[in-house]
Amino acid sequence: MGEAVIFLGPPGAGKGTQASRLAVELGFKKLSTGDILRDHVARGTPLGQQVKPIMDRGDLVPDELILALIREELAERVIFDGFPRTLAQAEALDQLLGETGTRLLGVVLVEVPEEELIARMLKRAELEGRSDDNEETIRHRLRVYREKTEPLVQYYEKTGALRRVDGLGTPDEVYARIRASLGI
Repeated sequence: MGEAVIFLGPPGAGKGTQASRLAVELGFKKLSTGDILRDHVARGTPLGQQVKPIMDRGDLVPDELILALIREELAERVIFDGFPRTLAQAEALDQLLGETGTRLLGVVLVEVPEEELIARMLKRAELEGRSDDNEETIRHRLRVYREKTEPLVQYYEKTGALRRVDGLGTPDEVYARIRASLGI
């Protein structure tokens, strides 16, 4: 039986950093749909060419493409970073986890105030040269997050799987809060 942890939170909350650390320390495979998609864009694959304009606008990539990626990547122990992003994706993931006998250990919601998120993403854009992180696109991504992804908070809260974690502080402080929230 496999195990899964889901990381939720707005862009720039630090999900990727924390998910990577947890994956390494606990032997999970980290699945970041954003990383997978950016890799396809960088390599110029047909999928990359299809999703680049969508990502450049800050919109969400269609569910059928994301779910196909997830199914290909599913492992025994997996951390989902930035997936699911919509209720439809959450329901499809629940079904996929059920089909594979994978137990959901928890859904970590990393919470950070919006102005801090914008500052973090602008800094990241400068350091990494990410064209998808200018202020206009960042604000659009945060609006899309609020509209499409925040309903997942209620969805997972109802199941008892949601773990709220304060995303402010040093990476070590946030990581300690995440581990404590999951009881691992």
